[in-house]
Amino acid sequence: MPDAGRATTPDRARSTDRRRRCAWSLYSPLMTAYHDLEWGVPCHDDLTLFEFLVLDGMQAGLSWDIILRKREGFRRAFDRFDPKKVARYTQDDVRRLLGDPGIVRNRMKIIAAIENAKAFLAVQREFGSFDRYIWQFVDGRPVRNRRRRMSDIPATSSLAGRVSKDLRRRGFRFVGPTIVYAFLQAAGLVNDHTVECFRHREVSRKLSRSATRSRKR
Repeated sequence: MPDAGRATTPDRARSTDRRRRCAWSLYSPLMTAYHDLEWGVPCHDDLTLFEFLVLDGMQAGLSWDIILRKREGFRRAFDRFDPKKVARYTQDDVRRLLGDPGIVRNRMKIIAAIENAKAFLAVQREFGSFDRYIWQFVDGRPVRNRRRRMSDIPATSSLAGRVSKDLRRRGFRFVGPTIVYAFLQAAGLVNDHTVECFRHREVSRKLSRSATRSRKR
């Protein structure tokens, strides 16, 4: 679940409509748009999956709102999250990124993103796509949770623990269980919209179509 970084109240981001949303999405207009359009939607595009993986690693210790505000900066700085290009980054690129105010300038996270691009490519070579690799952990069928309150949503899960362990075995960094669970939520392998949120049902319909496509592949 994205971390807004501080307590959230509806007054922080009033919406013109009256649909009920997960409370964290009310922190800012960017958070609301991300919640309404992306969070929990099944993702099968490798470039987008790599983007989520990098951004969730970059969020560690920060709020998701900060990451969203810097998202375009990340896309520009990291060649639109093309893992083939990122995997070829050199120390000159590391220095360039450390001097870029449009991103999170953390050396360990930047180096991890480069190493993760290399590991990502290795997974693609082995499985044909990262999509095929990551969705096997849920047998191609997204996990549909029925959380009634935000406090019901855990920071991690046994599923995230298994994925984290395998990613680390393959050389990925900044992929602890908490970061991985946020990734699984973002990429739609897990639907953690609260049941009162209007997106819970909408995303569930997308999950059903996603599972159908996955079984046909």
